[in-house]
Amino acid sequence: QVQLVESGGGLVQAGGSLRLSCAASGSILSIGFMAWYRQAPGKQRELVASITSRSTTNYADSVKGRFTLSRDNAKSTVNLQMGSLKPEDAGVYYCNAVVTQNGGRPAFYWGQGIQVTVSS
Repeated sequence: QVQLVESGGGLVQAGGSLRLSCAASGSILSIGFMAWYRQAPGKQRELVASITSRSTTNYADSVKGRFTLSRDNAKSTVNLQMGSLKPEDAGVYYCNAVVTQNGGRPAFYWGQGIQVTVSS
């Protein structure tokens, strides 16, 4: 079984920074696409940033220039450095990854979500 465990959320003032981390564990052969999504109350879950296995990144327009996504393939982690945070960045952030298990096929996995609160 694969698990994605997020960490690093919390409360920050507008203009501040937070770093979210997501660590994958289990019987993993390889990890491809990894991403962070977020969901604000009453809104749909949206893609914040994604990164391929070769570290090509993609960002939502709303976070370009403020967020940086990186991954460490050796540690099976993906990190989202968030800066110049705005109240509208608040929500539950979810880690997502395409993981191939030993002897299995690629499949999407989700973390449990972590709260980010930005005070104005």
